[in-house]
Amino acid sequence: MQKLIFQVCGVLLAVSLLVIQMGCSNGEASETATNVPSTNEYVVKVKVEKIAPAAITDTIMLPGETEAMYDVALAAEQEGLIEWVGVTEGDSVKEAGEIVRIDLKALTAVKDRAEANLKMKRHQLNRRKKLYDGNVLSQEELERAETEFTVAKTNLQEAEVNYEHGIVVSPVSGIVNKVNVDPGEYVSKGAAIANIVNVDQIKITFNVPEMDVRFLSKGQDAPVVFDAYPNEKWSGVVDFVAWKADPATRTFPVRIIVKNDDGRIRPGMIARASFVRRALNDIVSVPLFSIIDKGGERIAFVEKDGVAQARTVTLGVINGDKVQVLAGLNVGDHLIIAGHREVEDGVKVEVR
Repeated sequence: MQKLIFQVCGVLLAVSLLVIQMGCSNGEASETATNVPSTNEYVVKVKVEKIAPAAITDTIMLPGETEAMYDVALAAEQEGLIEWVGVTEGDSVKEAGEIVRIDLKALTAVKDRAEANLKMKRHQLNRRKKLYDGNVLSQEELERAETEFTVAKTNLQEAEVNYEHGIVVSPVSGIVNKVNVDPGEYVSKGAAIANIVNVDQIKITFNVPEMDVRFLSKGQDAPVVFDAYPNEKWSGVVDFVAWKADPATRTFPVRIIVKNDDGRIRPGMIARASFVRRALNDIVSVPLFSIIDKGGERIAFVEKDGVAQARTVTLGVINGDKVQVLAGLNVGDHLIIAGHREVEDGVKVEVR
């Protein structure tokens, strides 16, 4: 029994010595780890840009559809037989150039007869005036001759008007886009004859939102690009700004005129115009890519004394790759424009 007790006591003593030794070893290790300084400090290399006062243009780009400056649908002003057609599709015509002649032979005969009748009535009136002056003719007979002369003169004027209506002319210079009749065809009054378009200038109508129309005025320049010519730009001028909104869309029609000397712009093409709403000067403007969106909060980083600082910013006008900063950044700040996605607030940085 005593032998067993001595064995148990010996085991307990050995365990106690082992625990004491491990405790001492751990204390020394902890003390060593605490006293050794760290040599791996985290530093991010960045590129900065000093913010300077800038200018930016507030623009809005809107789509529109092109139209010919003049698009004229010619119609017959009287019925009759088409005697002559002087143009075909694609022909150029001058202002007052003849397009079609309608029943002109019959109209010429009527006009000639009216001219002859007027000549006769004038001769009769002159004779009866002499007779009246010689007290040979009564006042009533003179007045009858004057009335007959007036009627003959009116008949000639009517015949001349009908003759002019028999010749369909173009009211504008342009291109014949469509001819609707052929020689020998009988047409009624109001029948479509031809379509003339003038594309020396092109008009484009845009629908401008009510919040933007206040910035536009007649005579304002507006650069225009066309989907058919994406790498070219035309100069447009605002020709009309509507005073009343379209009740269906709540937008205001605005018309731009573009010169089309080479005729490459065709009616029906899609155009896009840049309207200048306002020019802003002496503002804080930064590259759009330098702004980071974190959960709806817009953040920019600046470098100060070798440390990155996060700034919450409020944005204004965006123009191309530049954006106006209304709050959060100031002129003179060193904006981080490269490496800004690798830093956090308070991280040490090295400017390249």
